[in-house]
Amino acid sequence: MSPTQRLLDAELVRRYVAASLGPDAGVTSCAPLTGGGFAAVWSVTLDDGRAVVLKVGPPPEVPLLRYERGLIGAEARYLRLVAARAPAVPVPPLVHHGSDAVLGDWLLTGLLPGRTLHQLTVDGAPVDAVRAGLGAALAALHRVDGDRFGYDGGRAAGTTWREAFTAMVDELLADAVDWAVPLPVPAGRLRHLVHRHADALDVVRRPALLHVDGWAGNVLAVDGPDGVPRLTGLVDGERHLYGDPLLDLVSPLLFRRAEDEPDDAFLRGYRTAGGPLPLDDPGVRRRLGLYRLHLYLLMTVEMPSRGITRENDPARVARLAELLDRELAALAEP
Repeated sequence: MSPTQRLLDAELVRRYVAASLGPDAGVTSCAPLTGGGFAAVWSVTLDDGRAVVLKVGPPPEVPLLRYERGLIGAEARYLRLVAARAPAVPVPPLVHHGSDAVLGDWLLTGLLPGRTLHQLTVDGAPVDAVRAGLGAALAALHRVDGDRFGYDGGRAAGTTWREAFTAMVDELLADAVDWAVPLPVPAGRLRHLVHRHADALDVVRRPALLHVDGWAGNVLAVDGPDGVPRLTGLVDGERHLYGDPLLDLVSPLLFRRAEDEPDDAFLRGYRTAGGPLPLDDPGVRRRLGLYRLHLYLLMTVEMPSRGITRENDPARVARLAELLDRELAALAEP
């Protein structure tokens, strides 16, 4: 269990439900959901038959990364925005967003059906239709414009994408200092390469709405009438921001490179739904390299806050170091 996850039990779940829906709302059953590493998440069946999800943020005394401040409120804003401006994107309906000094921040949402794309892949199920659906959903999401680049809520942002993205990287490097995270390369080298290629970011003039965390554990699917799984949900939008749509192509292809797999079902779905994808463009490839660098840096820096160490997960440490080195080497080429 991550240190950021609040410890819940059935009685506390009932308190959150009552605070959300009133004292007459009853709970017939509840159980924790696994797979996430930030918030505490429980499935809940209400006495009126509704199936909902309770998501509770960390206690206020728990230290977080800079971009993680106010993530529960950020997800509430995201769900309202998507429901209003991108209704084709299957996100959970927001039932209630609450915040108080005792219970902290929490969300109550509808429960979307399905198993995660990660589970389906492990089970050997056909997943191309799910991945194509994810591509189409992100293309729809990217048609929503923002009024800034970067995060909202006083976190890293800017009037240009260059300004916002470099601020995002700088905040992660500051977090690495705060948490004494040993980076596989000097922070100065990371900053140098980001600034060296920052001109490639200047072509991004429109702040598109991005999910950012579309890895397979946040994608839900159910079997269609033909037995082939299809997309039913895209969850955990608390990390959303506004920027370059290419940033959203990194997590769905975790540990892979879009430019090496242009015919992947996810990318085909994105293109078919109208998402521009000029993977042969050298500037696009530079931007994708910067965005993978950002993701691997984030995954490295967040480890202490999640209770992950070199001792209890050496494979993750080694893999991220290797991936960071590969992206750095590619960006360092003339």
